[in-house]
Amino acid sequence: MQDNQPPAAKPTPLTRRKFVGAIAAVGMSAVLGEVLLTYPPWLDYGRQEKSIWTTPFQTGTALPAQMREIVRCATLAPSGHNTQPWKFAVLGDTIHILPDLSRRLPAVDPHDRELWISLGCALENLTLAANAAGYDAESALPTSSSDFISAQLVRHPLPAPLFNAIPHRQNNRSLYDGRPVSSAEIRMLEAVKSSGGVTTQIFTDTSHKEAIIEYIKSGDRKQFGTPAFVSELTSWIRFNQPEALRSRDGLYTRCTGNPDVPRWLGSRFLAASTAGQQADTSAQKARSSSGLIVISAAQDDKQHWIETGRLYERLVLTTTAAGLQTAFLNQPAEVPELRSQFQSYLRLGTALPQLVLRFGHGLALPHSLRRPLDDVLV
Repeated sequence: MQDNQPPAAKPTPLTRRKFVGAIAAVGMSAVLGEVLLTYPPWLDYGRQEKSIWTTPFQTGTALPAQMREIVRCATLAPSGHNTQPWKFAVLGDTIHILPDLSRRLPAVDPHDRELWISLGCALENLTLAANAAGYDAESALPTSSSDFISAQLVRHPLPAPLFNAIPHRQNNRSLYDGRPVSSAEIRMLEAVKSSGGVTTQIFTDTSHKEAIIEYIKSGDRKQFGTPAFVSELTSWIRFNQPEALRSRDGLYTRCTGNPDVPRWLGSRFLAASTAGQQADTSAQKARSSSGLIVISAAQDDKQHWIETGRLYERLVLTTTAAGLQTAFLNQPAEVPELRSQFQSYLRLGTALPQLVLRFGHGLALPHSLRRPLDDVLV
């Protein structure tokens, strides 16, 4: 699940050096002319980003207005490729979170596993926002007769220590500086509450990291050797600010540490990148990180996927509050033939790996945008 990012997914292979070289090859004036002159609205990106991520949370308002504020915080959750695959329905004191199947990722997520994980992340944000507003959110997960999540708000002040980290969280796909984290920070990560049959494993030693990196590289070689995967990924990359402003979703290249380019150049460069280059890029990013975390679940169903998302969100909000960066490297959990091998390596028994992420020290990048609230309210 790569937004702010999220993403589900996977880091893009675009590097600043390669992009700049490509720009030089075709002519700087032609490239920048298309980006800057055809689409002058790119200048508004910073203002849009600020309005989404730094708008103060309003409390003490009438319930309908408060519900909109709570939903707004839920939309700041991460999702695969920043697809934002959710809709929200407000009915009295209850908020329903519904899957938006028009924003599925059939190539990388054919069973909607990561889509429901994204909805779990949104539920966790919603719960924290409700707590900050003085409510408890009593959630009900999907059943055989309902294919959505419900959260009923009940007036009951609860502590929400992670709420203030929501506007600062991002899926930071850049290289980190390789510095180790302290034992106190590891204990902090280990203390993040698990629930619903979902657990975490934290790896900071070189031997385990290198073994997991081999699975990540194998996943990259498989995925980037599949035309449908590359096509789907390309369709969700926003290669310049005008594209990001128009869609307000997807993976904006500036949020991954890469420069703006026209779509024709970015998509051509991505198509020309080899699976081996992608694997090497992911390995470099993993090795620049302080550690890797695997989140696993006892079963592969919607309830466990939602609980995976909730645990993941608590985990990354905890790292955010501690000044650490995180990013997905989900390839071992996304490629079916690798997933079972990875499961055996981790000695999970019948449990299944759901997410893989890296953490460490790095510089913050711009945040991804979010669609307007009225676009996701039904």
